[in-house]
Amino acid sequence: MKFTTLGRSGLKVSRVCFGCMSIGEKRPFFDWVISEDESRQLIRQALELGVNFFDTANMYAFGTSEEHLGRALKDYAVRDEVVIATKAFFGASRGPNTNGLSRKVLIQECDASLRRLGTDYIDLYQIHRWDDDTPIEETMEALHHLILQGKVRYIGASSMSAWQFQRAQFVAQQNGWTQFISMQNQVNLLYREEEREMLPLCEDMGVGVIPWSPLARGRLTRDWGAESDRSKADHFAKEFYAHMGETAGQFALQQDQKVAAAVARITEERGLPRAQIGLAWLHAKPMIAAPIVGVAKEAHLTDAVAAVDVDLSPTEIQAMEEHYVPHPVVLTGSAARQRDDFTMTVRGD
Repeated sequence: MKFTTLGRSGLKVSRVCFGCMSIGEKRPFFDWVISEDESRQLIRQALELGVNFFDTANMYAFGTSEEHLGRALKDYAVRDEVVIATKAFFGASRGPNTNGLSRKVLIQECDASLRRLGTDYIDLYQIHRWDDDTPIEETMEALHHLILQGKVRYIGASSMSAWQFQRAQFVAQQNGWTQFISMQNQVNLLYREEEREMLPLCEDMGVGVIPWSPLARGRLTRDWGAESDRSKADHFAKEFYAHMGETAGQFALQQDQKVAAAVARITEERGLPRAQIGLAWLHAKPMIAAPIVGVAKEAHLTDAVAAVDVDLSPTEIQAMEEHYVPHPVVLTGSAARQRDDFTMTVRGD
């Protein structure tokens, strides 16, 4: 396993981040997650392969993702040798003061995550979205407060506009508060809109990028139009990708197919799984620290680890990039609306 520092911080993470959205208890909306016994085996194997970076969130499987991860790491890992990342913003309730990024919510959600994870501190605490309802000054001061309390070691952000991220960093800098060291956003061969502003901004600020959905929810790993059990039940994937081609137009959809075909062609030439090629494309970008790979099967893990050592030629990279066309921007706009949409979905409202 190769390691890198996360941005300009001194935090050392494996070049593979184990994504924990696929672990937890099966409940409505999360009926595709794997059992605790299965996840424990995969987490143990990840540790044996050198993975030390694990990403979860307070809302994954209604908090049971954190619980299962915490128990496994307690049994199989030395706490100070692993990096636990979790997030706050979404809540499983639509009631007041149960979601968002207010001081009240961040402190109570951090305490709840600590209990579920069974640890005294969180290595990387991330804001899951931008909160239109809370002044960013309140959010950044609350995160700094958690740092001073020793409950959190570093802070990160996820899925927002570049101007919002720059504003948050500026507010923290001006007030002497802790700044973000990481950005968790969507980057893959089928969605490269972050290359326009966010990735250059992160590179300039020395912020490590840890992309989610690095394989476009599996769309880069299988024949075009084919579905897996997870894709059939993954409501997030349907929201993010199902209508993307329709929104962008038939031409964009055709171009996406060409991108996927280029990945398939290179995998055949290389004799490697498609997942390794898709992930190797991300590793070729200097600002990418560690793609967050959703692990539900052993192959997901072994492909992710193997991809770290796959070097793509400039010709191969060009072949996969040349057909890309602009896509509608995902996960911008009203975070409050996203929050309401999410809680309505998980509760069945």
